[in-house]
Amino acid sequence: MTRLNSRIHEVIVTTLDAEGSPHSAPMGISEVNGHFHIKPFKPSATYDNLSRHRQCTINYVDDVRIFAGALTGHREWPVHPCQQIEGFYLQQALSHSELEIVRVDDDSPRACFYGAVINEVTHVPFRGFNRAQSAVLEAAILVSRLEMLPVEKIQEELRYLTIAIDKTAGPRELEAWQWLMTRIEQAGIRIDDH
Repeated sequence: MTRLNSRIHEVIVTTLDAEGSPHSAPMGISEVNGHFHIKPFKPSATYDNLSRHRQCTINYVDDVRIFAGALTGHREWPVHPCQQIEGFYLQQALSHSELEIVRVDDDSPRACFYGAVINEVTHVPFRGFNRAQSAVLEAAILVSRLEMLPVEKIQEELRYLTIAIDKTAGPRELEAWQWLMTRIEQAGIRIDDH
């Protein structure tokens, strides 16, 4: 099996639902040969929306509550209309890319939508992630895989990630972390004290 030499970037993809309302979801995307590869699982709202409306926005955010919120029922974030496509970008976006889908490989369990950049806008400079922001992103990925990973693996990862939360988290990171820990506990997984 040939592996593409590409990095995966954790972003928020905003699509339009059938009523024209924005739907934002965290996703790992890659950029290969000048196109963004967006690979939603089937079934999913992002897959349905991109199949119907071949435009979307890639939001680059440092507010990790948006990643955690998408997995824990906190999905309502303010948006602004895009400039060059029919769609929206998140108000919290540091920058965003407006994409037109130019090709689709409709494979299972994940399709691949190839997006060409129509417009890119920078709103505020990116100052870098602190360790707590990275820890929240990793915990969000764990939450997205609660049904796939062994409980011991989740607990082990959380013990390590908690160190970064304890040392560097601000109010936004603490709020996002609490949402994720509540979701893990609701899944019946005991979070070990340290």
